[in-house]
Amino acid sequence: MKLSAKDLIKFIDESPSCYHVINNLAEELRNAGFVEIKEVQDFKVERNKKYFTTRNGTSIIAFDIGNVKDDFSFNIVASHSDSPSFKVKPSSALVNQSYSKLSVEGYGGMLCAPWFDRPLSVAGRVILRSKEGLDIKLFNVDRDLLMIPNVAIHMNRQANSGYAYNFATDMQPVLALGSEGKIEDIIAKELKVNKEDIISHDLFLTNRQKGSIWGANNEFVSSSKLDDLECAYTSLQGFLEGKNSDNINVYCCFDNEEVGSTTRQGANSTFLEDILKRIVLGLNYNEDKLYKALSSSFMVSADNAHAVHPNHPEYSDALNSVYMNKGVVIKFNAAQSYTTDGLSCALFKEICARANVPTQTFTNRADLRGGGTLGNISSTHVSLLSVDIGLAQLAMHSCYETAGVDDIKYMGEALKAFYSTSIRIDNDKILLK
Repeated sequence: MKLSAKDLIKFIDESPSCYHVINNLAEELRNAGFVEIKEVQDFKVERNKKYFTTRNGTSIIAFDIGNVKDDFSFNIVASHSDSPSFKVKPSSALVNQSYSKLSVEGYGGMLCAPWFDRPLSVAGRVILRSKEGLDIKLFNVDRDLLMIPNVAIHMNRQANSGYAYNFATDMQPVLALGSEGKIEDIIAKELKVNKEDIISHDLFLTNRQKGSIWGANNEFVSSSKLDDLECAYTSLQGFLEGKNSDNINVYCCFDNEEVGSTTRQGANSTFLEDILKRIVLGLNYNEDKLYKALSSSFMVSADNAHAVHPNHPEYSDALNSVYMNKGVVIKFNAAQSYTTDGLSCALFKEICARANVPTQTFTNRADLRGGGTLGNISSTHVSLLSVDIGLAQLAMHSCYETAGVDDIKYMGEALKAFYSTSIRIDNDKILLK
């Protein structure tokens, strides 16, 4: 399977916002022969055909029906398209002491410090007035546009002694000298439209630093948005490579994981439930067939994990700590922030073993609270046996994160094997072939 750190960096560099992520995933699916079905259309699906649909331009579900028989189930992998950042407010022009700034607010739980003193820009979507109604345009200012400057050590002697950043004052990016800098002027110029036709926008700050491969043996890859575009990209490649004549393969990439997923396009929506039901009904089965299929289906929730930190190994659990380039991470949590249990872990480990992909297990240190992810949220709408996995990385929720080069291929191979495995789940036995 041809999958490299350079491929991942290229995908991330071309995906500065969640809107661009989904647009690029959709384009890759089209190139692989998938047909787009819009949710407003009738779901007319056929065996031996491949389809995808999107919601809000920020979430996507693709499915490969294959030549399945009546006793099919679903092999599902879910990742997310969003990353912690700063969202530009609707009215965003700030003028202070001869500087023009953008008014922004935090999106997700980011590390603030890495955002200072580096070239930034904005990307997302813009909604324009047209003769027919409203037009939606992808937007990305592909140049160094903004910066959030640090306060000099001479003016803030506590900067290296711990500092509580104030989002309303410390984190507002500078756009221009004087009062003439306005984002609407830049949008109009970039899109070649009249400023009066700009009705609204969903824009986020983006880190302009390109991804890099580094280390004594080129063993590390660093980039923005590794959480979770590393999983989104590798799981798509596994999905495209996997072949399954018994089950329906499903690829999901949801938005808004970083803010709780409680949106119409998030994992806590009915999006996945709606699509699975429409697939079953589109194949001329009744609703009972859906529940039978779900009872034997398996979901892989793919979202990255915390590698042991080189300067602070004490933050990791002594017995369940994970390392970069050591394989796919299977994540456990007793409070079910992760859905993995002994059964789902064993099932996924067996699939990986058959593909010669190494695995490792992760738990948080017992006195440190970790984050949640997609699996347990999705299961509130679609009840499935599920495992939470990821790849080990450093500096999660920084605007520039680090992971292992070898793990990219490990994840692709693991998920190719998963998508190529026929799984049948019964109460006391699981069959694999």
